[in-house]
Amino acid sequence: MAPSSNHLLISCILFFFLYIAPSQSQPSFRPKALILPVTKDPSTLQYLTQINQRTPLVPVKLTLDLGGQYLWVDCEQGYVSSSYKPARCRSAQCSLANSKSCTTECFSSPKPGCNNNTCGLLPGNTVTQTATSGDLGQDVVSIQSTTGSNPGQIVKVPNFLFTCGSTFLLEGLAKGVKGMAGLGRNKIAMPSRFSAAFSFHRKFAVCLSSAKGVVFFGDGPYVMLPKIDISKSLIYTPLILNKVSTAAAYFEGDPSSDYFIGVTSIKINNKIVPLNTTLLKINQEGFGGTKISTVQPHTVLETSIHRAVIASFAKQLSGVPRVAGVSPFELCYNATAIGSTRVGPAVPQIDLVLQSSKVFWRIFGANSMVQVKGDVLCLGVVDGGVNPRTSIVIGGHQVEDNLLQFDLAASRLGFSSSLLFRQTTCANFNFTSNV
Repeated sequence: MAPSSNHLLISCILFFFLYIAPSQSQPSFRPKALILPVTKDPSTLQYLTQINQRTPLVPVKLTLDLGGQYLWVDCEQGYVSSSYKPARCRSAQCSLANSKSCTTECFSSPKPGCNNNTCGLLPGNTVTQTATSGDLGQDVVSIQSTTGSNPGQIVKVPNFLFTCGSTFLLEGLAKGVKGMAGLGRNKIAMPSRFSAAFSFHRKFAVCLSSAKGVVFFGDGPYVMLPKIDISKSLIYTPLILNKVSTAAAYFEGDPSSDYFIGVTSIKINNKIVPLNTTLLKINQEGFGGTKISTVQPHTVLETSIHRAVIASFAKQLSGVPRVAGVSPFELCYNATAIGSTRVGPAVPQIDLVLQSSKVFWRIFGANSMVQVKGDVLCLGVVDGGVNPRTSIVIGGHQVEDNLLQFDLAASRLGFSSSLLFRQTTCANFNFTSNV
């Protein structure tokens, strides 16, 4: 009986290698792009998203922060995970994060956010401009892949870097939010971490709307219903590095993780707005310039720029009856006296002129005007004071239904201007079909 038993055993082994081993040697799925769904919170006007993190996975609601340095979450309340790992001082992770601190005196038992020999960063709430110290760590994150047209399968990153924040940092954020999703110009921000994990292009795109929106990590296509690839026909302008951090707290020598662009002048109805162009440049202390923000709900202008824009806009719309300003807006109109177009209220167009007179970001009524009451429309710009850190902060309302693609490798921004011209919106990604 022994020979037949040996023969049977050899046959079983051969069967295993011939039929089982090939399936194990197949390369794991590598996505070309990833997606995060975005919603707008009506009470705070913050843009919210959600990731799944930890072991076991739990949904974590986050405020989207375009210029945020990295993902941070509250580790003080309810952070339980068997896969959390602190980033040890002088490790490769700490070097990547450019950490300049090391925790040596955590007096409680080790837990996420409190481990000795762990490098620290300075997580901040960019809505309230508050910050604290927090440990750098890593944990499992899962996210949905995409073909660019539809959602694909869920993928996991086993050691996704993030920072532990404190519960008090959540003050001022939308209800249920547990941290901020930092998409900034930083090696440990979410776009850089996802591109490193899956070896795809160091690009990401943001498409926001007044209801729903989407963030794409990776290159296009970015297809909205009805089958319109909104990554086509983008206008490009260089991204400018501000060498001085604009965060609430930072280490000396840190550059800004915000995305700055080179606005050289402003036109309203093709008429140049007279303003101090020195304010449009970033000085040696890091003041001035123009950045894009998702935590500012409306565009914020340095006081003299704000006055000039208000005066020029009012002059171009002098035939329409004005009404009293509605905080925080100064220039408001009787909405019944303003017509409607495909791209919003029929008001003077605003051009942010960039690297040449032929390259400009045109803002139409849907993005320049805010309906504050049923019959009141206001120009959606806010006075940012006499000496703000940044002269022009382009806010969320002004970028809604505009595709913004950030190419980190080429250091350039691609923008679409209003998608309403193309008969689609940023709310039109097909999240329901898994094809």
